[in-house]
Amino acid sequence: LSNYGARITWIEVPDRTGEKGNVTLGFDTFEEMVKGDPFFGSVVGRYANRIAKGKFSLDGTEYSLTLNNGTNTLHGGPGGWPSVIWNAEVQEKADYPAVKFTYNSPDMEEGYHGNMDVEVIYTWNDNNEIVMDYKCTADKKTVLNITNHAYFNLHGAGTMDILDHQLTINASSFTPVDSTLIPTGELRPVKGTPFDFTTPHEVGERINEEYDQLKLGGGYDHNYILDNNQEVNASSGLCLETQHFPDSPNQPGFPSTVLNPGETFTSRTIYRFSVK
Repeated sequence: LSNYGARITWIEVPDRTGEKGNVTLGFDTFEEMVKGDPFFGSVVGRYANRIAKGKFSLDGTEYSLTLNNGTNTLHGGPGGWPSVIWNAEVQEKADYPAVKFTYNSPDMEEGYHGNMDVEVIYTWNDNNEIVMDYKCTADKKTVLNITNHAYFNLHGAGTMDILDHQLTINASSFTPVDSTLIPTGELRPVKGTPFDFTTPHEVGERINEEYDQLKLGGGYDHNYILDNNQEVNASSGLCLETQHFPDSPNQPGFPSTVLNPGETFTSRTIYRFSVK
């Protein structure tokens, strides 16, 4: 782990023969980390994924965000949480190895309203699970969409591609996007499309099919609507981000991402590793 972006830098697990390898993408040195992809393994926010045109309104006030993805704001902006130093504390009394990262996101950071206290605890337990517990509070009404941006390659980072990885996603629908990867507002059933992973499919099995959303996303770069909020099974890496819908502040038909003063947002994500 690193307190630069509260990020996961290395996950070493054994394959079926017992040989250990790193299965997450990252960098070998801090200098490469700073210069490379800003999101690898980091906690992203204040709003993960995209906000159209870097603008949204809250209670009649329009907020303008820093643009960093063409005409849109991506993952909180260029000066967002992946690029700041978090406070780090080893949890000495925890049942398993655990580290707590905390950060105070100041009012109007990258254009977002209100001071926000952010916490994420990474725990590695005896079930070969990385457990990520998030907790956020704010002193003013604001929006929040927090996730981790780790990429996985179960062949081992820097080896083969992930097109032969088998993926299952418990989602009957997804949100199609426009040419700038902003959701159109449509909730489209996955049945009969290359986006249907309700049963196991290889990632690359249908990725080159003639389908509008594959062309727009350059492959799979989409938001799936999970059929429940409990659990989901988890081309050089595959990123599965547990988060709210992209551009929700501008989409009245999407679930709200508003966080009010006095409320506490909590969320848990588990990455579980096993072999057959």
